[in-house]
Amino acid sequence: MAGVPGGAEGGDNRGMATDLHELLRSLRVWDPEVTALPSFDPATAPAAPLPLFAEWFAAAVAAGQSEPHTMSLATSDESGLPDVRIVMLHGADADGWSFASHAGSRKGRHLTGRPYAALGFYWPVLGRQVRVRGPVSAAPSGEAQGDLHARSTGALAAALTGRQSEVLASLDELARVSESAWERASREPEAPVPSWTLYRLRAEEVEFFQGDERRRHVRLRYRRDGEETAGEGWSRELLWP
Repeated sequence: MAGVPGGAEGGDNRGMATDLHELLRSLRVWDPEVTALPSFDPATAPAAPLPLFAEWFAAAVAAGQSEPHTMSLATSDESGLPDVRIVMLHGADADGWSFASHAGSRKGRHLTGRPYAALGFYWPVLGRQVRVRGPVSAAPSGEAQGDLHARSTGALAAALTGRQSEVLASLDELARVSESAWERASREPEAPVPSWTLYRLRAEEVEFFQGDERRRHVRLRYRRDGEETAGEGWSRELLWP
């Protein structure tokens, strides 16, 4: 019978679990053939996190890291249950780390109800992570539209397709709506998308993690303790790995 412990289904599941565990054990983190773990002296770090983030981001690009501008975005729903997905970084400056989505998407609804989030960057080619968290606010609509229209035709077409996170009836419906959106995006490169929202996370904490082959990882955390002026307004502390 289906679902009976010890039956065919149970045996198949155990076999898949064994295969997965064996595959996991075969993997290694930071293979020296493809990974260069640079040194990181936190004593030389700048007074504020943004310059160090810009330096590390540029180093990841120079090292050939694939899609270094992608990041994990963690939000929570009205019950406080967490959710996470990969999104694209649109910018990082004195106003915050920015990303975009439809206001009616799942992440958009989460941020309306609980305007606080966390970001995670991972650049394995250098064994580095950056974690950021803080309150999130929406930029003015004009800025969101300007950001969208500065991107590719594909980005505009995806935004025009809309309905993000809604239930999809079929892939045929997606293809039909998407094709129409691509045609409009090509015809109207300034087409407005009222629901498109540019979000900015104002960091309260930023952690920089540098991996070490002997597992003596260096973790430097910045914590905001006032208004940032000329690099001030942040405290720094080391964390055990």
